Amino acid sequence: MPISDYYANLRQLVGTQRLFTPCVAAIIRNEAGHILFQDPGGPFWSLPAGAIELGESPAQAVIREVYEETGLFVRPVRLIATFGGEAFRLTYPDGNEVEYVATVFECKVVGGTLEAVDGESKQLAYFPKQERPPLALPYPDHVFEASEATSYFDWEEHWLTDLQRKNR
Repeated sequence: MPISDYYANLRQLVGTQRLFTPCVAAIIRNEAGHILFQDPGGPFWSLPAGAIELGESPAQAVIREVYEETGLFVRPVRLIATFGGEAFRLTYPDGNEVEYVATVFECKVVGGTLEAVDGESKQLAYFPKQERPPLALPYPDHVFEASEATSYFDWEEHWLTDLQRKNR
C-alpha cells in the first residue's frame, strides 16, 4: 500500500511539510548470505521498509511491510539498530517531506514467494553486502553485517499466522 489512510489524512492537514515518521526496515538474507533489496523505480534502492501504522508494534510493521513489498513472510529475529535525524530526511518526487526514525530488524524468511504484492517494488534482488546498490537512506555499514544475536520483539506468534492465513 503506497500510503495509508492515516498518513493521507495527515497530508491533507499539513500539505507537503516534513512529517516525523516512525518506520521499519528488514535485513533479509538468502542461503548465500546476500541481502534482499527492492527497487521502487527510482535512482535509489531500499531495504524492504515502510511506515509503522497506528496500533502496530515495530515488529508487526516489519512483518506486514515485508509481505506487502516482497511476498515473503518473515520472523524478526534480531533488532539491529534504530536510526534517525537529519540524515534520514527525504523529499519524495511529489514534494512530500519526511524525517524517518528507522528501526532495522534482521528477519528470517518463514514462507511466501518472492514477488511484489502491493506494486511498490519494481524489482527485488539479493546482493552481496559489499556490492549493494545505491540506497535512499544512509544506513551504516555495520547494519549489513551478519550476527547470531537474538532479541525480544513486541508481537505475538498468532499475528504472523493470522497474516499468512489471510493472504493465502
